Amino acid sequence: MLVMEFKAVLKEPQKLAINEAIRTARFIRNKVLRYWMDNRGKGKKELYRYNTQLREEFEFVKDLNSHACQASVENVERAVARFFDNCKNKVPGKKGYPRFKKHSRSVEYKQSGWKLSPDKKSIKFTDKKGIGQVKLKGTWDLWRFDQKLIKRVRIVQRADG
Repeated sequence: MLVMEFKAVLKEPQKLAINEAIRTARFIRNKVLRYWMDNRGKGKKELYRYNTQLREEFEFVKDLNSHACQASVENVERAVARFFDNCKNKVPGKKGYPRFKKHSRSVEYKQSGWKLSPDKKSIKFTDKKGIGQVKLKGTWDLWRFDQKLIKRVRIVQRADG
């Protein structure tokens, strides 16, 4: 897997929209984790169904792209699987029980919810959060890569901007 990082040139409304998207992804992760804790033995399908229920119940969750919501559910899945693997393999010490996230700083879009511009110098987020067109700054030559090779886009909020 090849990972490319770019810095985004943002306006103030875009920063607020990204913060809202990150908070929504964290909300979904924590709600799905609580659902798993309350209903032991529930599998992957039930977690995704609960994600769909959350989208129907909360309007702000519906504004986030469905693939971004599914990526948050995948994070819970990974945490639960890692916990059970550590228990099964008898890893010494703490087993890494899944925890609620208080300070998450990223939202991940899978294959939909974003579109790369033809000149590959900016990216447009198409969900209803209102992020819009974001200019990219970085050292990678993105024009060398075919757009079909890009599978996921993650927005990470860092302290340095």
